[in-house]
Amino acid sequence: MTDASLPTGPTPKGSIYTQSPRVKRRNAAEGRFKFYGMLAIATGLLMLAILLFTILSKGTGAFQQSFITLNVPLLEAKLDKTGERDLEKIKKVSTFGYAPIIQAGFETTLEQAGLQSDLKVKTQAAILSKSVAADLRNYVLTNPDMIGHTVEFKFLANSWIDGYLKGRVSRISVADNKAISAEQLDFADSLRDAGILRKSFNPAFILGSDASDQRPEAAGMGVSMAGSFFMMLVVLFLSLPIGVAASIYLEEFAPKNRWTDLIEVNISNLAAVPSIVFGILGLAVFINYMNLPQSAPLVGGLVLTLMTLPTIIISTRASLKSVPPSIRDAALGVGASKMQAVFHHVLPLATPGILTGTIIGLAQALGETAPLLLIGMIGFIASNAPGSVAEGLMSPNSAMPAQIYEWAKRADPAFYERAWGGIIILLVFLVSMNALVVILRRRFERRW
Repeated sequence: MTDASLPTGPTPKGSIYTQSPRVKRRNAAEGRFKFYGMLAIATGLLMLAILLFTILSKGTGAFQQSFITLNVPLLEAKLDKTGERDLEKIKKVSTFGYAPIIQAGFETTLEQAGLQSDLKVKTQAAILSKSVAADLRNYVLTNPDMIGHTVEFKFLANSWIDGYLKGRVSRISVADNKAISAEQLDFADSLRDAGILRKSFNPAFILGSDASDQRPEAAGMGVSMAGSFFMMLVVLFLSLPIGVAASIYLEEFAPKNRWTDLIEVNISNLAAVPSIVFGILGLAVFINYMNLPQSAPLVGGLVLTLMTLPTIIISTRASLKSVPPSIRDAALGVGASKMQAVFHHVLPLATPGILTGTIIGLAQALGETAPLLLIGMIGFIASNAPGSVAEGLMSPNSAMPAQIYEWAKRADPAFYERAWGGIIILLVFLVSMNALVVILRRRFERRW
């Protein structure tokens, strides 16, 4: 050691365990940064908790509905005057002809329960859903042999009575309401005390179809769930092979020149394009030019495929890049062709990332609303589930996000409650798809 390498100046005093002012400032800055990070995480978790609490508190009521149990005498004098049980003659009785039968059911049920009411029988029956007459008629047409018997039915109460039992409607709020009166609420209280009117789980909300503005209590998500399912089939069977093939070519085979650079830049830009632009494109090309049926899940699936492709291409290319170059070199070194190296070695190792990107793209497409609005998937109320794959793809239908949007803009508070309930169902699908991503990644992922 030379003299030039010896430390110059005064020798520092004190222990090495004593922090200098500079170290103290640095440690204090690090402590503040950790605090800000934990504060940010806590704030995010708090916002998430508030969001989930709001959705669950406002939407769980949609899964319960108020039902009125009535013993209805299927009067032969009203439904089948000849007694021949001729179905064609029974069909001639319209839903209006079933109103006296429903009123007779109220009289029979109140008499058996020992209840009395000053309301007119017609006013009593007004607390039922407007779908009751059609439901009763469908039952009679399906079971004509039951005419002449007294049958127990569970009928839907109307949305105002249901809201009253759920605390959404109060006596003050119905003071000037022409759809319901305080006397009918008193009548509903007596029915509830007698066990005739009660809330129970409503499977029709999950499995049923949408309803008109006059029957919010009968609206369900089932048919729109079928519409979303067929749209996702189209997206899956188109976006996955096209996106993966384009990614493999761009990453493994395409020459690196200005054209491929231009394509890559455009793909990245397309991933950031607002979804409503794809809706305008679908309206112009698929409906106005190709004359495909409006509101059909096939058109919705094609639009969402265009929107999902950039996401799948970008994630697939990232997965291919993550495979070590040594895998390619080793395959080529033992005599494999370029295509064999890619398809036999690189692609299987990149499969977890490809599946992850695909499912994330599908989840994004499942929750999109704006493109569906432009192709008309909110202008049609599908009353029945499709009977075949072709009908499911080509028949007019709605989708879950479009159905939620449609309910949210209607005036009746019952539709607003159903919109929150639809959000719960949509979130269940999205959480399930993201959970599937985690499972697939843990199952197939290889660490290098």
